[in-house]
Amino acid sequence: MEERDEKKGFTIRDRRGSSQQGETAQGESGRIEESPTSQPLPAIDFSSFIFSLSTSALLHLGEVPDPVTQKREKDLPLAKQTIDILGMLKEKTRGNLTPAEEGLMENILTDLRWRYIREAKE
Repeated sequence: MEERDEKKGFTIRDRRGSSQQGETAQGESGRIEESPTSQPLPAIDFSSFIFSLSTSALLHLGEVPDPVTQKREKDLPLAKQTIDILGMLKEKTRGNLTPAEEGLMENILTDLRWRYIREAKE
């Protein structure tokens, strides 16, 4: 891949092998652009963001195996930090969420806090 920037007078040469697939690159707009070989991801909305953070907390609580190693490992400080982030988001978004989003946030936080208390006591 070779591009020439006429305005600045330099050439960019991509010396990577063509065997690399599924790469992402940051475009001029500052957004990450996916290569044509990558799988489409589901749309991101507030609920999916909250589920993502919840899954991260569950991983750190040892409730979900690591997707790479398939091992369950506990890291309670990271679990607490993720739960605290969810709590902060709940406070900062108060009054701006739909009833369904508020309910989801409340249920997830309650569940994660109880799981954390149970693990911290052990």
